[in-house]
Formats: sequence, structure tokens, C-alpha cells
Amino acid sequence: MFIFAVFIMISIVMYVYYKVAILKTKDKLSQKYLNAKSRIFLGSFLFFFGINQYIAYQTRFILFISIVFLLLGALQIIDGFKEAKHYRNEWKKLHPDG
Repeated sequence: MFIFAVFIMISIVMYVYYKVAILKTKDKLSQKYLNAKSRIFLGSFLFFFGINQYIAYQTRFILFISIVFLLLGALQIIDGFKEAKHYRNEWKKLHPDG
């Protein structure tokens, strides 16, 4: 479907955006936070790619591959959210005024 292709493209663009943003910053805490955000979009890419492939082909083999992509994507998204929340809270502790 077209909507999943759009989500896949947005995920790739945002993943690359956050990876490039890591190179621009020197603060290690900010780099870890941006890396966590990039993991969220890497996971969303895997998740939407797995859905898109199953919808496109609908075979048993693709079903198993899609399930693996969905699980890996969901784990990346969950882990990315947990890391982003942790590093955001750490940044707020170090910068209470801002």
C-alpha cells in the first residue's frame, strides 16, 4: 500500500537525519539521546517494511520473515523510547534551567 511506502520513506529520512545530527554535536549525552531517537526510526522502518512486504506478497515464507521484521522493529522502537526518555531526564538533571 502507498501509505506504508510513505511511512518507510519518512522513517529512513528521519533515521539519517538523527545519525547526521550525532556527527554535528560534541556533547556525549546529546549524542546518546540522538542515537536513541534514531533507533526509534530504524525500528519504525523495520516494522513498516515487514507489514508492507506481507501485504505485497502474502506467502507463508514472507509471513515468517515479516514477523521477524515486526518483532525486531518493535524491540528497536521500545528500546529507543526507553533510552530517549532516560537521556532526556538526564539532560534535564544537568540543565535544570533549560
